[in-house]
Amino acid sequence: MDTSTSFDPEILHLPFYDDGHRRFAHQIGVWCDSYGELWDTVRRMPPDEAGRRLVELLGEDGWLTGLDPAAGPHDLPTDFRALCLAREALAYTEDLADFAYSIQSLSATPIIRFGDEEQQRRYLPGMAKGLVVGAFAVSEKAAGSEVAAIGLDARRTGDGGYVLNGGKAWIAHATIADLYVVIARTGEGPGPLGLTAFLVPADTPGVRVERIDAVAPRSFGHLVFEDCRVPAGAVLGRPGKGFVVAVDLLERFRMTVGAAALGFARRAADTALAHTRNRDAYGGTLFDLQLVKASLADMEVQLNAAALLTARAAWECDRGSRGYARHSNIAKVYATEAAQAVVDASVQLSGAAGVVRGGVTERLYRQIRSLRIYEGSTDVLRLAIADSLDVRRAARAGRPTGERPSAEELR
Repeated sequence: MDTSTSFDPEILHLPFYDDGHRRFAHQIGVWCDSYGELWDTVRRMPPDEAGRRLVELLGEDGWLTGLDPAAGPHDLPTDFRALCLAREALAYTEDLADFAYSIQSLSATPIIRFGDEEQQRRYLPGMAKGLVVGAFAVSEKAAGSEVAAIGLDARRTGDGGYVLNGGKAWIAHATIADLYVVIARTGEGPGPLGLTAFLVPADTPGVRVERIDAVAPRSFGHLVFEDCRVPAGAVLGRPGKGFVVAVDLLERFRMTVGAAALGFARRAADTALAHTRNRDAYGGTLFDLQLVKASLADMEVQLNAAALLTARAAWECDRGSRGYARHSNIAKVYATEAAQAVVDASVQLSGAAGVVRGGVTERLYRQIRSLRIYEGSTDVLRLAIADSLDVRRAARAGRPTGERPSAEELR
């Protein structure tokens, strides 16, 4: 398998990227190819064993170096364009490798952005080396995508610490994490104003993990907190700023979900193209049939649109655009929905072979579905995108936000 095909060279040569990104894309593609036999081995491992092994491997080979900014200079770009390129290549190659890379990056980023010097010194070196596995715990059964509705209770104690009681649900790497970044309700204010972020080591008394099985096997579970005591130093950022920590992180990482979806979709499209080229049918090959060509053409259109939207979102984030979150939402919605369609079409073109357990298209079919849900479901993000339309129209028209558009503006 040549993972270099996970990237469209024409997209990479657009001004969204620089030479450092292009070198990075080549390097991680070569790295993915170099471990060809390992990926088959990983798929046969129990999810927990595979997850920890992959985090360690990514750390050993330097792909997590950027998670410890204090470690000094290195050759890899560490911006969100690079993170998206890494997820695209890893998703094209092996779902669990992308999962390990993304959750480790997701967990370390709030410590990089909001942690104090002691917290960064304590956790980031181990996370960058793949020796400390992280998990980000925000979702709850009764809250889901609504961060402001989080109910995990954190009561302040007399010594300035906190006691956590409640649960978190559907937490990636819950079963193998050494450290949880947890968003809980401390009550400084209503809704989003009363949330605080905490750093909770997995061996803290009062933390319990309930393993759950997902459609695509991986380290996944619920967290239960029962009189879990943490010191004041466990607060990440400031009390009452947990909503900011969570939303800042999710807005940045949604575009990377789009990049992973792009990797899955490109692998599906490549698999479908190879199958139709080599499958004899009706005196020629499947590829010779007009309906098959139309399906493959639709895939190519969707891949190009997803790649451009994802690249634009990452570029907006890296250049410090105030509107990057809107582009991140757009990229995730389109790329994940398009990837689902591409993978489904690939299964259809593969016929019965496409649904045989262990085959490429069957794996992709199971793996792609969750991307439309986590880090903001498609439906929730559509609402956010729609709510941004009036702001965009007001900015173009030069009128105050919230003022109704004039009849001329609507023409």
